[in-house]
Amino acid sequence: MYFSKSFIPILKNNPTEAKIKSHQLMLRIGMIKQSSAGIYSWLPLGFKVMKKIEQIVREEQNRIGVQEILMPTIQSSEIWKESGRYEDYGEEMLRIKDRQSREMLYGPTNEELITDIFRSSIKSYKSLPQLMYHIQWKFRDELRPRFGIMRCREFYMKDAYSFDINDEEANFSYNKFFLSYLRTFKRLELSAIPMEADTGPIGGNLSHEFIILADTGESKIFTDKRIFEVDSNETKIEKKSLNELRNKFEKHYATTDEKYNEKDFKDKVPEKFRLNTKGIEVGHIFYFGDKYSKPMNASVDFQGKKEYVKMGSYGIGVSRLVGAIIEAKYDDKNEIMKWPISVSPYDCAILPLLNKNDSSNLEKANKISEYFKRQNIDYIIDDTEENFSSKIKKFNLIGIPFQIIIGNKNEEDRYEFKEIGEDAKNLSIEEIAKIINHSKNKN
Repeated sequence: MYFSKSFIPILKNNPTEAKIKSHQLMLRIGMIKQSSAGIYSWLPLGFKVMKKIEQIVREEQNRIGVQEILMPTIQSSEIWKESGRYEDYGEEMLRIKDRQSREMLYGPTNEELITDIFRSSIKSYKSLPQLMYHIQWKFRDELRPRFGIMRCREFYMKDAYSFDINDEEANFSYNKFFLSYLRTFKRLELSAIPMEADTGPIGGNLSHEFIILADTGESKIFTDKRIFEVDSNETKIEKKSLNELRNKFEKHYATTDEKYNEKDFKDKVPEKFRLNTKGIEVGHIFYFGDKYSKPMNASVDFQGKKEYVKMGSYGIGVSRLVGAIIEAKYDDKNEIMKWPISVSPYDCAILPLLNKNDSSNLEKANKISEYFKRQNIDYIIDDTEENFSSKIKKFNLIGIPFQIIIGNKNEEDRYEFKEIGEDAKNLSIEEIAKIINHSKNKN
C-alpha cells in the first residue's frame, strides 16, 4: 500500500474539541470521523485496528469453548417487558416504533434476547452448559457523550452469556471468562486488574470490572499494588485451578469507587502498598443467577422437575479498547504512539527519500515490499516527497511499530531499520523480516 493512495487524513494539530489523548490522536491521524454527537464513522486506519482487536477477543472466547452467534441490533420490546427491564432500564435505551406501530428498541445489551433464544431450544440439563457470544454494535443514548469513543452512544462490543444447571457450574463458567479476559488483555499488552464492582442495570450479586490504569479514566480505583504480581500463566481450565486463580486476585483489595470502603482499604492494605488512582474499564463480567431465566421461564428438566437455569453475562468493549490502548501507550509529549504489533494497522512503514529526478529509492522500497508479501508482513510505503524528518514524525504519530529508512547512503542490500522511538540499525532485509516476525509470533 502506498501512503499517497491510502485514506489517512492527517491533521497538523490536535482538534480543539478533543480533551483526552485517545480522542485527540484518533481524530488527528484520521482513525474516526464524527457523524453526530457520540456516533462515529470508522475510517480505514481505525477500522483495521478495531478488527484486529476483535479477532484477538474472538480467539480467546473460542479458546474456552464459547460458541459464536450473531444477534440483531433491533429487538422487540416484548421480551424486555417480560423480564421487567423495559421500563426500568432508563432513558439510555433508544425506543422506536416500526410502521405497524410495534414497539422496538436498539439493543443496549442482550440478556433478554439470548434468554429467548435459549429457552426455545434447550430443554434438558444434559445440554448444559451453554456458552454463547456475539460481537455486534450497541446503542446507549448517553446524555453527555464525550471523550470520543470512550463515552459514546454507538459502540462495538463483545457480549457473551452462560447457562448452567446450578451455582457451582455457573461459577465454573464465570471463572472461565475471568481467565479469558486476563489472557485477552495480556495479548493487547494491557495490565488489566479485575476489581469487585457494582452490577448496575444488568443486576445480580457478583461482578468484576477489568480496569487499566490511566489518568484520564472515569473510574476511581483503590487497590493493593501486590495485585500486579499475580500470574495467570499456569492456570488450567479446571475448577480447582480457576478457583485458585480468582482467590489469588481476590485476596488483594481492589475495587472501584462504587464499592470502596475507606476503613476496609486501610485495614487490609499496608500503607506502602496502597494505590489510589484512576482507570478505564475495558471489560465487565456478571453473575446474576435466575434474574432473567425465572421471569422468562428459561428452564430445563432435571431429575423430574423444572429448574431455572443460572446465567451470567460477560462484556468487552471492542471499540473502546482502541481508545484504551492509546491512553496506555501514547506519549503525547513527544507525539509517539506505539501500537502493540498484534493490533497495529501495519507491521512496518517503509520510508524512502524521494525526489522527482531519482526513483531508485522507491524501487528499493518496492523490492522490500515484494519480499514482505512472501513473509506475510503487512507494510505501507510512504511515497510522498516529504523529507525524512517529516516522514518519521508522521509515522511516529501513526504508531506503526517498525520503520525502514531508505536514503541515498544506504549500504548495498542493507537498510536503516528502527523500532519506533529507538535507535536505528543497518540490517539486511532478511534480518529485518526475522525481527518483525519474531515480534508478531510472541503474541
